[in-house]
Amino acid sequence: MEHLSGPVSRVSTGADNPDSASLCHQRVETDLLGSRPIPDAAYYGIHTLRALENFPISGVTVGAFPDLVWALASIKEAAALTNCELGLLDPERTSAIVEACNLLRDGHHQEQFVVDMIQGGAGTSTNMNANEVIANTGLELMGCKKGDYATLSPNEHVNLGQSTNDVYPTALKIAACLSTQRLLAAMETLQLEFIAKAETFSDVLKMGRTQLQDAVPMTLGQEFGAFAHMLVEDIERLREAEALLLEINLGGTAIGTGVNAHPEYAARISRHLSKIVGKPLTTAPNLVEATQDCGVFVQLSSVLKRCAIKLSKSCNDLRLLSSGPRAGLNEITLPPVQAGSSIMPGKVNPVIPEVVNQVAYEVIGNDVTISFAAESGQLQLNAFEPIIAFSLFKSIKHLTNAIEVLARRCVPGISANRDVMLERVHNSIGLITVLSPYLGYAEASNIARIALHENRRVTELVLERGLISSAQLNELMATATSLGNPDLLMTEPL
Repeated sequence: MEHLSGPVSRVSTGADNPDSASLCHQRVETDLLGSRPIPDAAYYGIHTLRALENFPISGVTVGAFPDLVWALASIKEAAALTNCELGLLDPERTSAIVEACNLLRDGHHQEQFVVDMIQGGAGTSTNMNANEVIANTGLELMGCKKGDYATLSPNEHVNLGQSTNDVYPTALKIAACLSTQRLLAAMETLQLEFIAKAETFSDVLKMGRTQLQDAVPMTLGQEFGAFAHMLVEDIERLREAEALLLEINLGGTAIGTGVNAHPEYAARISRHLSKIVGKPLTTAPNLVEATQDCGVFVQLSSVLKRCAIKLSKSCNDLRLLSSGPRAGLNEITLPPVQAGSSIMPGKVNPVIPEVVNQVAYEVIGNDVTISFAAESGQLQLNAFEPIIAFSLFKSIKHLTNAIEVLARRCVPGISANRDVMLERVHNSIGLITVLSPYLGYAEASNIARIALHENRRVTELVLERGLISSAQLNELMATATSLGNPDLLMTEPL
């Protein structure tokens, strides 16, 4: 199954400027509020035009999220096939709707989805934008003029058996599934990059730290292996959340009671949509509950937040480990990707981890928005799904992009400053922890106190006092760090 990715720039249709020369050729459409001229070139209609006027909020349109357009087109195709199967829609109209939907999924008329993502009306403007574009595309395919809704109507035919309240959340779930697949792929790529570095650094001894204080020896490979495993855990949680998106409320129509839909509609459209999407979609067991519940979006957002928090922590570590190069830890070097200062010559900043941090903060903020919006629904519908959708898709998209950049432009080029780390192992008071079981806690504490007070090495003191042999010391250190090979432990005698 193929689908598009990446933002689509909004193309002006002249609707924002009634005096535009592009409005010389117009058609007139009518709704319950009256009649309005629509540019002949526009595939959308009067409902979309009113939404354009009512919601100039974010400047980000539905068309900027191709997965959402793809999902809407898939639902409308499945609905047409179902209605034809039930004898509710004639084959000619069905064929026109199906062909129009296929064109949309292939990327045609993406720029016609001009409604702002943040909108009132619980997503009705998005649903009607889709209905109008599909109807007018279908009319052209039938050899008719745009706006000839007696022949093919956005409401009577394209939206037959549907409501925004079952179409919109289902479209959000399908779009989230598609977007999540790319996020998972990016996370798996980053995981492999961290694993590769863990193997490369498997013999690099360093000091581990807790609370920014010396703790016990470890390898740099173990540190990078932990970064990789954190991603493994998040990938598993994301796949669990993704599975919850496969339960849909199509067929529930307005509030979940199925009003105006054929009794067999829900089951049949689920089968058609599953085939189109390539996912095993299931109808929710209680459509009234499913129509008002946004729990799945809260769950997915919370997993995205978990991923973002852990990834940001890893990037904090990369920035800290690479700090310096002379006055910081300087244990690793990040690949230089751009000059770091307009005033300080030679300065290079950890800009890739920094941008990942910032995306993580955005994801955390989006999760708060989604939580409030999900909680604020009343009775049989949550009217705030548009801001849930906007926040969720931004989180997925930006997190995917940030991870791809980290995997491509940062992690592969990281190098280890082996001598710096080895010198710190030699000088660290933390080495005494490894020797404590052998020397006893009291003696180990005394050695640590003397080493710190006299600015001497722990290893020097224990060898000088004959408390342990050099061979035993190396063996203990190798075992403690899981190196397994004492010859790799030190480049100079202890």
